[in-house]
Amino acid sequence: MRSVGMQVTAKAEYALRAATVLASSGPGPVKSEAIAAAEGIPLRFLHNILAALTRAGILSSLRGADGGYELTRDATRITVADVIRAVEGPFAAGGGLDGGGGSSAERAAGSDTLRAVWAVLRANERAVLESVTLADLASGRLPDMSCLGRAPQG
Repeated sequence: MRSVGMQVTAKAEYALRAATVLASSGPGPVKSEAIAAAEGIPLRFLHNILAALTRAGILSSLRGADGGYELTRDATRITVADVIRAVEGPFAAGGGLDGGGGSSAERAAGSDTLRAVWAVLRANERAVLESVTLADLASGRLPDMSCLGRAPQG
């Protein structure tokens, strides 16, 4: 069986860390060198990430001596999911089995239920990513997610 949870890449993590620096910095642009130094992100890698976030409309880039990068909208309106989509593309379907052992009858007996588990897992991963904002990350306080992580009753 392969992993069913979301795999967070270094690119996605660095993008979130860079965006959180911008969310914490207050008004005005921040130079890429300052972001790289603050988060220990290799500058060349960071430039690619910042370009992707700019193309996605999450950041704006200002040139010149007083230039740098800044968020295009309030940090309370940019989710973790927005940032990940900007650098990684749409979320993959994920989950499921890759074949594996057992007879075909055994695999079929639990497969519908197992597929339902993977679907709930994916839905809850997405719900968390869509509910946490850059402002939450910058403040160090997460929103109440106690309603997440449960399968619908029915």
